[in-house]
Amino acid sequence: MLSWEQSPSLASMRCERAWVEINLPALAENVRYLKRLLSPKTDLMAVIKADAYGHGAVQVAQTVLNSGADWLGVATIPEGIELRESGITAPILILGATNTTEQVRTLVRWQLQPTLCTPQQALIFSEALQSLSFAKGKEQTLPVHIKLDTGMSRLGSPWQEATEFVKCVSACPNLKIASIYSHFATADSPDPTIMWQQHSRFQKAIFALQNAGLSVPKLHLSNSAAALTDSHLHYDMVRMGLAIYGLYPAEHLKSVVELKPVMQVKARVTQIKTLEAGTGVSYGHHFVASRSMRVAVIGIGYADGIPRNLSNKMKVLVRGEWVQQIGAITMDQLMLDVTAIPDLQVGEVVTLLGSQGKHHISAEDWATMLGTISWEILCGFKHRLPRVPVSQPFELQQQPVQP
Repeated sequence: MLSWEQSPSLASMRCERAWVEINLPALAENVRYLKRLLSPKTDLMAVIKADAYGHGAVQVAQTVLNSGADWLGVATIPEGIELRESGITAPILILGATNTTEQVRTLVRWQLQPTLCTPQQALIFSEALQSLSFAKGKEQTLPVHIKLDTGMSRLGSPWQEATEFVKCVSACPNLKIASIYSHFATADSPDPTIMWQQHSRFQKAIFALQNAGLSVPKLHLSNSAAALTDSHLHYDMVRMGLAIYGLYPAEHLKSVVELKPVMQVKARVTQIKTLEAGTGVSYGHHFVASRSMRVAVIGIGYADGIPRNLSNKMKVLVRGEWVQQIGAITMDQLMLDVTAIPDLQVGEVVTLLGSQGKHHISAEDWATMLGTISWEILCGFKHRLPRVPVSQPFELQQQPVQP
């Protein structure tokens, strides 16, 4: 194990009440493994929108590109600019909507590639690029990616109108079609009926383009769940988000590949007290001690991304053992029943997500308790929690902060 003196990142943790550990070697291994599932002609796009699902966009982008990812996918232009400013030169697709002339100028400046969803959007882009070409005295072209709606009912042009849409974009000066894609709505379901219906629609749209004599560029359709389901869905590229972070899109896909969770969430004990039977804990006194108990206050709360609805439901790991959270989770703190650990000290580390000893707590566990999805859990951790890159999970339990 690294000493505090050997690692500036570890040394800085001595004063932190709570933090998020990002295991970059695990991330790299996930990408390499997933890449091996693809044919040599199929690219891997790492989806790192929402600050790489809360993992830290820049460090994740650098790691996945070094591990075999070919493209990066983000939701917004500012997310793409952040990556460019960090020195990343790989192709970046903006998965969200862009519609204005000013956004076109920004896309060109930062070499970001937008998604086109309507003919009207294509016309706006083309006119803006022509104006920009005139102003700069040289032709400005922009790679664009056409999105078809095959059943998600979100962004995209109706798949039945693919031929007309592609003809429109092809006729627009300064636009170059780089890919055509769609997005699955139910790829994580054990019932593949709707997924295969969407796939059929996508194929029909592509066949219609070919029959019309139109050039078909790079095609991509699969998210993590679809990519793990069937190689026939891979096409020229797959877009992987959750899987690269070491979580599974669905329970039935866990047998397909062995992934390593990348994120752990940890916090320190800030105070320990003894409560008498009948004493209420936290706001609302929704927990009342039924016996004399030792309670540890932990320096993390819902303002950091710990869902308040986990109050009195969640367990954490202390010294490798399960410990029950009690009382309402507050903005900056939560409480634990540590009666079974009589020698626990202020400054010791609690694992809220991740592994300690033989036990593990995953974002999926929280999502199940809350009736939500693991994506939401990962994206919920706020930026006041430092993201600390680690070579492997490190143990701090026996290193309390000295007064």
